[in-house]
Amino acid sequence: MKKSILFALDPNTQETIISETQKGSNEIRFLERINRNDNKLLFDAVALLTEITHSPDFDVEIFKSMDKVCQIIYAKKSID
Repeated sequence: MKKSILFALDPNTQETIISETQKGSNEIRFLERINRNDNKLLFDAVALLTEITHSPDFDVEIFKSMDKVCQIIYAKKSID
């Protein structure tokens, strides 16, 4: 079964929280926390993703596109 990567921000610690879940599952597994200073690009991308969800003009296509950007940035970090 395919896994999905989930992103969240902890504003108190200035960290990006990375988790994963199996498609169709309610179980979420914590993967890691990344300090803003260690990957500012990812932190800022997840911050924008979060802002998109708060928009009164929420657009699911824009959300999916920004999520894909976050996925690419995180995947690049994992390769480096």
